[in-house]
Amino acid sequence: MSDERIKQVSAIRRAMIRPELGAICGTILVFVFFFMIAGDSGMFSAEGVQNWGVVSAQFAIIAVGACLLMIAGEFDLSVGSMIGFAGVVIAILSVQWGLPVWLSIIAAFVVCMAIGALNGFLVIKTGLPSFIVTLAFLYILRGLTIWLSILTTRQTIIGGVKEAAEGDPLAWLFGGVIFKGFFQWLGDIGVIETFTRGSRMGQPVVDGIPMLVVWALGLVIFGHWLLTKTRFGNWIFASGGDAQAARYVGVPVNRVKILMFMFTAFCATVFATCQVMEFGSAAADRGLLKEFEAIICVVIGGALLTGGYGSVIGAALGALIFGVVQQGLFFAGAESSLFRVFLGGILIFAVIMNTYIRRMITGER
Repeated sequence: MSDERIKQVSAIRRAMIRPELGAICGTILVFVFFFMIAGDSGMFSAEGVQNWGVVSAQFAIIAVGACLLMIAGEFDLSVGSMIGFAGVVIAILSVQWGLPVWLSIIAAFVVCMAIGALNGFLVIKTGLPSFIVTLAFLYILRGLTIWLSILTTRQTIIGGVKEAAEGDPLAWLFGGVIFKGFFQWLGDIGVIETFTRGSRMGQPVVDGIPMLVVWALGLVIFGHWLLTKTRFGNWIFASGGDAQAARYVGVPVNRVKILMFMFTAFCATVFATCQVMEFGSAAADRGLLKEFEAIICVVIGGALLTGGYGSVIGAALGALIFGVVQQGLFFAGAESSLFRVFLGGILIFAVIMNTYIRRMITGER
């Protein structure tokens, strides 16, 4: 009798059970579809690529954290509220209290990651489903965000961050733009369109790569490396696949899950900080429904809702699909409400496909 651990597996079967397969196929189909219906609308011009690229990067930042946490077998529904909360903390500390922006940003990261650790601690110690614990924090954080902003400013939108951030060494890391000289050169040689009038005459319509995109790429690369190239990545898979069996072989399951909750909070704070620096303000309603959008990106990317299986690359492709479709419908002149129809349809399709893949792996019927 042959040992199943050394059983030969065909290349086709190996490709079929990869978590990213559905996301790769979906990405190709989405690009082909919008190239056909919106190819001449400017969607694939430099400015159009920047539009859907930035939107996709926003989804990717929070999808990376959600992906690793879901593979570890848990959910975090407080991500959206965490985004609004982190932004308001930065704005209150810097604009209302007069602290340096760099210190306000660090404080927001510390506070939000502490809340993430508290989420994980409560899940571990109480045995409650993470769905319930983080759903509670969704309401707690949203309420705190509104209360703090009204208490300090008597309004739910706090402006003045952009002025406070001028010359700040850390603010640029979240709101700056890189490769400006290169893009100016592309504009000078005619590769990128330039402004033909006004105060920006001669400047390229796309002046560089926003740091939001850099953060998204950096987090995707880090998450993929952590998950596939390190022992800790094996611990994440083991914690989500069978937590009790993982404990029997020495995996620190509790520590892994708490750290993943903290990393999810970190990603949400990165998103919030980039958003605050871009708009120059914070609003109490920011991040609304982002927790569900992050989960949808991860599911589209091939992760199982039961944990123990998934891919950061797949989640990033899910975010790309999300961003391209959202902006593609706009460029195609379609009704924006169709985006929600698409989300519902692709979510059902992704869950069915992921379930089929799981059955292929486990041999279930």
